[in-house]
Amino acid sequence: MALFESFGISASGMTANRFWSDLVANNVANIHSSGTPGDPTNQPYRRQVPVFAEMLRQQTGAALPNAAEMPGKGVQVTQLINVDNEPLLVHDPGHPDADPETGYVAYPNINILNEMVSLIAASRAYQSNVTVLESAKSMALAALEMGR
Repeated sequence: MALFESFGISASGMTANRFWSDLVANNVANIHSSGTPGDPTNQPYRRQVPVFAEMLRQQTGAALPNAAEMPGKGVQVTQLINVDNEPLLVHDPGHPDADPETGYVAYPNINILNEMVSLIAASRAYQSNVTVLESAKSMALAALEMGR
């Protein structure tokens, strides 16, 4: 593996995990976004989750017999999934988004604890990629010092 490939792999991991952190922040920010139950034009916000994939398998296809032996090229977000949980219904007849017949308002069914766990996982993964990048940089500098 070339030295600069490790920089690229770490950078792709940091980019993917930063995107994951942004998604978690977006989910938390929209936790109180409301909608009208049964109205397809005014649905509540849906939790978004990223799907990660190795860049090598995406570029060459997973059908290669020795794909697991080939070095990776990093990770990227290939898909963004809107989770279809049932919305949380709250009886609030005075709310502007309340159903005129039942008085219920639909809120996204987002669990703040799950979002915090996802944010911690994304943060730890980002830190791990930073550590790998720093180690690769230290090794490159040590190799340059030996060449002097």
